[in-house]
Amino acid sequence: MAEEKITNAEAVVNDAISTVKDGNVDGFLKNLWLENQGAVFHFGKILLLSAVVVLLAWICSRIVKKVIHRSTQKSAILDGSVGNILYAIVRTVIWLLACLIILDLFGINTASILTVLGAAGLAVGLAMKDSLSNIAAGLLLLFLRPYKVGDYVDCGSVSGTIKEMGLFATILMTPDGLFVSAPNNSIFGTPIKNFSRNPLRRADITVGIAYGDSLTQGIELLKNMMAANELIMKDPAPEVLVADLADSSVNLTLRYWTTTENYWNTFWMVKGQLKITIESAGLNIPFPQRVITFATPIPENTKTE
Repeated sequence: MAEEKITNAEAVVNDAISTVKDGNVDGFLKNLWLENQGAVFHFGKILLLSAVVVLLAWICSRIVKKVIHRSTQKSAILDGSVGNILYAIVRTVIWLLACLIILDLFGINTASILTVLGAAGLAVGLAMKDSLSNIAAGLLLLFLRPYKVGDYVDCGSVSGTIKEMGLFATILMTPDGLFVSAPNNSIFGTPIKNFSRNPLRRADITVGIAYGDSLTQGIELLKNMMAANELIMKDPAPEVLVADLADSSVNLTLRYWTTTENYWNTFWMVKGQLKITIESAGLNIPFPQRVITFATPIPENTKTE
């Protein structure tokens, strides 16, 4: 079969050379078109069908993108990052199917290609088991939703504001503006402390007053200070507790609830009001003191019997 194709090709080349020598180029081109017009039309048909497949794949990917994004935006359960990842997966599948259809149109055996791809995928999967574990952890984090974009979390050795959630890693920004990329597997395997999840947070602030000051007056003074603060919740009511009888002071703990978004504003506000409020009422915030007593020296000529 191969020898026949070579012989036919040689014959065509010889005919072309003799035709050019005789000056009958138009006749040669006409005969060439008549002999191969079926193949040309067939190849053009394949190209046209391939273009239609590409167009349909592009339209399908656009439709799927809109459907997924609308679904995730309307859903109160799914995060926006889930839509991006689902779209990336579906888009890859759509274009992979389009490529297989085009290869089949050109007469390429796609079954053998799928077999090779399956074997290669198995080998790659075994070599990249850590990456696959990150993907599995990323999907679980996206659907279980222990946090979302914008939350401040503490995951073991990693803490910061969530900026992006991906299949392989989660991007965070620390309070001092550092970029942190944490593998999903390391986050999923540790307890996750979400500081932004609940609408309310409790703050505990400790301050000391002198032993000579009135304990009852100090407690009432601090309660009134918190009651006058509009950012502090009235229910649950703020409390002032005796935390410790320290060496130089009686330590009082202010315990109050506020909204999560106002937590730090309220915290620093109360901290700043403590010294002014205590000192304006005539009370004292003591500092650590140590009393040193010197023993009377024994005269050198004193003898004991």
